Amino acid sequence: MNQDDPTLADRRVLIDSISDYLEQITEEGLEGVPFEPRPMAAAVADAIAAASPARPAKPPSKAPVQAGRELFSSYPGLEKTETLEALREFIGDCTRCKLAPGRKNLVFGVGNPKAELMFVGEGPGADEDERGEPFVGRAGQLLTDIIERGMRMRRQDVYICNVVKCRPPGNRNPEPDEVAACEPFLMRQIELVRPQVIVGLGTFAVQSLLKVKIAISKLRGRWHDVRGIRMMPTFHPAYLLRNPSDKRLVWADIQEVMRALGQEPSNRQS
Repeated sequence: MNQDDPTLADRRVLIDSISDYLEQITEEGLEGVPFEPRPMAAAVADAIAAASPARPAKPPSKAPVQAGRELFSSYPGLEKTETLEALREFIGDCTRCKLAPGRKNLVFGVGNPKAELMFVGEGPGADEDERGEPFVGRAGQLLTDIIERGMRMRRQDVYICNVVKCRPPGNRNPEPDEVAACEPFLMRQIELVRPQVIVGLGTFAVQSLLKVKIAISKLRGRWHDVRGIRMMPTFHPAYLLRNPSDKRLVWADIQEVMRALGQEPSNRQS
Protein backbone atom coordinates (compact mmCIF):
# COMPACT_ATOMS: atom_id res chain seq x y z
CA MET A 1 0.00 0.00 0.00
CA ASN A 2 1.19 3.53 -0.78
CA GLN A 3 2.71 5.12 2.32
CA ASP A 4 0.89 8.35 1.44
CA ASP A 5 -2.52 6.63 1.43
CA PRO A 6 -4.68 8.80 3.76
CA THR A 7 -6.36 5.72 5.25
CA LEU A 8 -2.95 4.39 6.27
CA ALA A 9 -2.02 7.76 7.74
CA ASP A 10 -5.31 7.83 9.66
CA ARG A 11 -4.56 4.35 11.02
CA ARG A 12 -1.12 5.44 12.23
CA VAL A 13 -2.66 8.44 14.01
CA LEU A 14 -5.33 6.20 15.55
CA ILE A 15 -2.73 3.70 16.79
CA ASP A 16 -0.67 6.52 18.33
CA SER A 17 -3.73 7.99 20.03
CA ILE A 18 -4.91 4.65 21.46
CA SER A 19 -1.37 3.78 22.58
CA ASP A 20 -0.97 7.12 24.36
CA TYR A 21 -4.36 6.66 26.05
CA LEU A 22 -3.44 3.17 27.29
CA GLU A 23 -0.15 4.51 28.65
CA GLN A 24 -1.95 7.35 30.39
CA ILE A 25 -4.54 5.20 32.15
CA THR A 26 -1.81 2.76 33.14
CA GLU A 27 0.08 5.65 34.76
CA GLU A 28 -3.09 6.71 36.55
CA GLY A 29 -3.34 3.30 38.22
CA LEU A 30 -5.95 1.40 36.19
CA GLU A 31 -5.25 -2.32 36.39
CA GLY A 32 -5.64 -4.85 33.59
CA VAL A 33 -4.03 -2.77 30.83
CA PRO A 34 -1.60 -4.76 28.63
CA PHE A 35 2.07 -4.31 29.43
CA GLU A 36 2.78 -3.35 25.80
CA PRO A 37 0.13 -0.77 24.83
CA ARG A 38 1.14 -0.34 21.20
CA PRO A 39 0.36 -3.90 19.92
CA MET A 40 -3.01 -3.68 21.64
CA ALA A 41 -3.57 -0.24 20.09
CA ALA A 42 -2.85 -1.68 16.63
CA ALA A 43 -5.35 -4.49 17.19
CA VAL A 44 -8.01 -2.01 18.28
CA ALA A 45 -7.31 0.15 15.24
CA ASP A 46 -7.70 -2.89 12.96
CA ALA A 47 -11.04 -3.72 14.57
CA ILE A 48 -12.29 -0.15 14.17
CA ALA A 49 -11.19 -0.07 10.53
CA ALA A 50 -12.91 -3.39 9.78
CA ALA A 51 -16.18 -2.19 11.32
CA SER A 52 -16.16 1.29 9.75
CA PRO A 53 -17.33 2.16 6.23
CA ALA A 54 -14.83 3.75 3.90
CA ARG A 55 -14.95 7.53 3.88
CA PRO A 56 -12.99 10.26 2.11
CA ALA A 57 -10.08 11.64 4.04
CA LYS A 58 -10.49 15.06 5.62
CA PRO A 59 -7.74 17.66 5.44
CA PRO A 60 -6.02 18.05 8.83
CA SER A 61 -7.44 20.86 10.93
CA LYS A 62 -5.13 23.55 12.26
CA ALA A 63 -4.90 24.17 15.98
CA PRO A 64 -6.16 27.62 16.93
CA VAL A 65 -3.50 30.14 17.84
CA GLN A 66 -3.94 31.66 21.30
CA ALA A 67 -2.35 35.08 21.45
CA GLY A 68 -1.41 36.83 24.69
CA ARG A 69 -4.25 38.77 26.25
CA GLU A 70 -6.93 37.00 24.19
CA LEU A 71 -6.90 34.31 26.88
CA PHE A 72 -8.22 36.86 29.38
CA SER A 73 -10.94 38.31 27.17
CA SER A 74 -13.71 36.25 28.80
CA TYR A 75 -12.95 37.85 32.18
CA PRO A 76 -12.70 41.64 31.71
CA GLY A 77 -10.40 43.17 34.28
CA LEU A 78 -8.40 40.01 34.92
CA GLU A 79 -5.36 41.44 33.17
CA LYS A 80 -5.41 44.38 35.59
CA THR A 81 -4.80 42.22 38.67
CA GLU A 82 -1.27 43.09 39.74
CA THR A 83 -0.80 40.75 42.72
CA LEU A 84 -1.83 37.23 43.68
CA GLU A 85 -4.01 38.74 46.40
CA ALA A 86 -5.81 40.86 43.82
CA LEU A 87 -6.22 37.83 41.57
CA ARG A 88 -7.72 35.80 44.42
CA GLU A 89 -10.12 38.63 45.15
CA PHE A 90 -11.05 38.78 41.45
CA ILE A 91 -11.88 35.06 41.43
CA GLY A 92 -14.03 35.49 44.53
CA ASP A 93 -16.57 32.80 45.45
CA CYS A 94 -16.29 31.41 41.95
CA THR A 95 -19.31 29.81 40.25
CA ARG A 96 -17.95 29.97 36.70
CA CYS A 97 -18.09 26.20 36.08
CA LYS A 98 -20.02 23.16 37.28
CA LEU A 99 -17.40 22.20 39.88
CA ALA A 100 -18.47 25.01 42.20
CA PRO A 101 -21.55 23.36 43.81
CA GLY A 102 -19.58 20.30 44.93
CA ARG A 103 -16.60 21.99 46.53
CA LYS A 104 -16.05 22.91 50.15
CA ASN A 105 -13.17 25.31 49.57
CA LEU A 106 -11.69 26.93 46.50
CA VAL A 107 -7.99 25.96 46.40
CA PHE A 108 -6.11 28.91 44.93
CA GLY A 109 -2.42 28.35 45.55
CA VAL A 110 0.21 28.72 48.23
CA GLY A 111 3.83 29.79 48.61
CA ASN A 112 6.20 32.58 47.73
CA PRO A 113 4.55 35.06 45.33
CA LYS A 114 7.97 35.72 43.78
CA ALA A 115 9.18 32.13 43.77
CA GLU A 116 11.82 30.99 41.29
CA LEU A 117 10.15 27.56 41.16
CA MET A 118 6.45 26.76 40.60
CA PHE A 119 4.75 23.37 40.81
CA VAL A 120 1.50 22.88 38.89
CA GLY A 121 -0.71 19.88 39.61
CA GLU A 122 -4.06 18.72 38.27
CA GLY A 123 -6.67 19.66 40.83
CA PRO A 124 -7.54 19.47 44.53
CA GLY A 125 -8.35 16.17 46.22
CA ALA A 126 -10.40 15.54 49.35
CA ASP A 127 -7.73 16.77 51.79
CA GLU A 128 -7.09 19.87 49.71
CA ASP A 129 -10.81 20.63 49.43
CA GLU A 130 -11.13 20.31 53.19
CA ARG A 131 -8.24 22.65 54.00
CA GLY A 132 -8.27 24.97 51.01
CA GLU A 133 -4.57 24.37 50.30
CA PRO A 134 -2.94 22.41 47.45
CA PHE A 135 -0.96 19.20 48.05
CA VAL A 136 -1.62 18.54 51.75
CA GLY A 137 -2.55 14.83 51.63
CA ARG A 138 -0.23 11.84 51.19
CA ALA A 139 0.82 13.00 47.73
CA GLY A 140 1.41 16.46 49.15
CA GLN A 141 3.69 15.05 51.84
CA LEU A 142 5.75 13.32 49.16
CA LEU A 143 5.96 16.59 47.21
CA THR A 144 7.13 18.33 50.38
CA ASP A 145 9.81 15.65 50.82
CA ILE A 146 10.97 16.22 47.24
CA ILE A 147 11.23 19.97 47.86
CA GLU A 148 12.73 19.94 51.34
CA ARG A 149 14.76 16.73 51.54
CA GLY A 150 15.65 16.35 47.87
CA MET A 151 16.04 19.94 46.70
CA ARG A 152 17.04 21.35 50.10
CA MET A 153 14.50 24.16 49.74
CA ARG A 154 11.65 25.22 52.00
CA ARG A 155 8.12 24.50 50.82
CA GLN A 156 7.12 28.10 51.57
CA ASP A 157 9.83 29.35 49.20
CA VAL A 158 8.26 27.73 46.11
CA TYR A 159 4.78 28.32 44.68
CA ILE A 160 2.27 25.47 44.37
CA CYS A 161 -1.06 25.51 42.52
CA ASN A 162 -3.30 23.40 40.30
CA VAL A 163 -4.83 23.58 36.84
CA VAL A 164 -8.35 23.79 38.33
CA LYS A 165 -9.12 25.38 41.68
CA CYS A 166 -12.07 23.21 42.78
CA ARG A 167 -12.15 19.49 43.47
CA PRO A 168 -13.64 17.37 40.67
CA PRO A 169 -16.20 14.86 42.01
CA GLY A 170 -14.56 11.59 43.05
CA ASN A 171 -11.17 13.03 42.08
CA ARG A 172 -11.95 12.46 38.39
CA ASN A 173 -9.98 14.33 35.73
CA PRO A 174 -11.22 17.86 35.13
CA GLU A 175 -13.35 18.14 32.00
CA PRO A 176 -12.49 20.49 29.11
CA ASP A 177 -15.06 23.14 30.02
CA GLU A 178 -13.81 23.17 33.62
CA VAL A 179 -10.21 23.60 32.49
CA ALA A 180 -11.26 26.38 30.11
CA ALA A 181 -13.03 28.21 32.93
CA CYS A 182 -9.93 28.06 35.18
CA GLU A 183 -7.14 28.38 32.62
CA PRO A 184 -7.06 32.20 32.58
CA PHE A 185 -6.55 32.19 36.36
CA LEU A 186 -3.68 29.70 36.14
CA MET A 187 -2.01 31.68 33.35
CA ARG A 188 -2.36 34.88 35.37
CA GLN A 189 -0.81 33.13 38.38
CA ILE A 190 2.13 32.14 36.19
CA GLU A 191 2.46 35.70 34.87
CA LEU A 192 2.35 37.24 38.35
CA VAL A 193 4.80 34.81 39.98
CA ARG A 194 6.97 34.67 36.87
CA PRO A 195 9.12 31.77 38.09
CA GLN A 196 12.32 30.74 36.39
CA VAL A 197 11.10 27.14 36.18
CA ILE A 198 7.74 25.34 36.27
CA VAL A 199 7.44 21.67 37.20
CA GLY A 200 4.34 20.07 35.68
CA LEU A 201 3.08 17.25 37.89
CA GLY A 202 1.42 14.39 36.07
CA THR A 203 -0.21 13.66 32.75
CA PHE A 204 -3.20 15.92 33.01
CA ALA A 205 -1.40 19.02 34.29
CA VAL A 206 1.31 18.73 31.64
CA GLN A 207 -1.17 18.09 28.82
CA SER A 208 -3.17 21.14 29.94
CA LEU A 209 -0.10 23.36 30.06
CA LEU A 210 1.27 22.20 26.70
CA LYS A 211 -2.07 21.69 24.87
CA VAL A 212 -1.08 18.18 23.81
CA LYS A 213 -2.44 14.64 24.24
CA ILE A 214 0.84 12.81 24.80
CA ALA A 215 1.59 10.48 27.70
CA ILE A 216 3.74 11.90 30.48
CA SER A 217 6.22 9.05 29.98
CA LYS A 218 7.04 10.54 26.57
CA LEU A 219 7.22 14.16 27.80
CA ARG A 220 9.14 13.90 31.06
CA GLY A 221 12.86 14.46 31.22
CA ARG A 222 12.85 17.15 28.49
CA TRP A 223 12.39 20.88 28.76
CA HIS A 224 9.31 22.55 27.28
CA ASP A 225 8.13 26.15 27.05
CA VAL A 226 5.07 27.62 28.79
CA ARG A 227 4.56 31.31 28.07
CA GLY A 228 8.31 31.86 27.82
CA ILE A 229 9.12 29.90 30.99
CA ARG A 230 10.99 26.59 31.06
CA MET A 231 8.75 23.71 32.14
CA MET A 232 9.87 20.24 33.22
CA PRO A 233 7.18 17.54 33.15
CA THR A 234 7.41 14.72 35.66
CA PHE A 235 5.20 12.12 37.31
CA HIS A 236 2.60 13.17 39.86
CA PRO A 237 3.41 12.32 43.50
CA ALA A 238 0.18 10.28 43.70
CA TYR A 239 1.52 8.10 40.88
CA LEU A 240 4.75 7.59 42.81
CA LEU A 241 2.80 6.35 45.83
CA ARG A 242 1.55 3.50 43.63
CA ASN A 243 4.79 3.08 41.67
CA PRO A 244 7.71 3.86 44.02
CA SER A 245 10.25 2.37 41.61
CA ASP A 246 9.74 5.40 39.34
CA LYS A 247 10.99 7.80 42.01
CA ARG A 248 14.39 7.51 40.33
CA LEU A 249 12.92 9.02 37.15
CA VAL A 250 11.38 11.90 39.06
CA TRP A 251 14.65 12.46 40.87
CA ALA A 252 16.45 12.69 37.51
CA ASP A 253 13.91 15.32 36.41
CA ILE A 254 14.29 17.24 39.67
CA GLN A 255 18.07 17.23 39.31
CA GLU A 256 17.66 18.94 35.92
CA VAL A 257 15.42 21.51 37.58
CA MET A 258 18.03 22.14 40.27
CA ARG A 259 20.70 22.67 37.65
CA ALA A 260 18.46 25.15 35.83
CA LEU A 261 18.09 27.05 39.11
CA GLY A 262 21.86 27.12 39.60
CA GLN A 263 21.88 24.51 42.38
CA GLU A 264 24.21 21.54 42.69
CA PRO A 265 22.11 18.35 42.86
CA SER A 266 22.81 15.97 45.70
CA ASN A 267 22.79 12.18 45.37
CA ARG A 268 19.88 11.86 47.79
CA GLN A 269 16.43 10.94 46.55
CA SER A 270 13.34 11.95 48.53
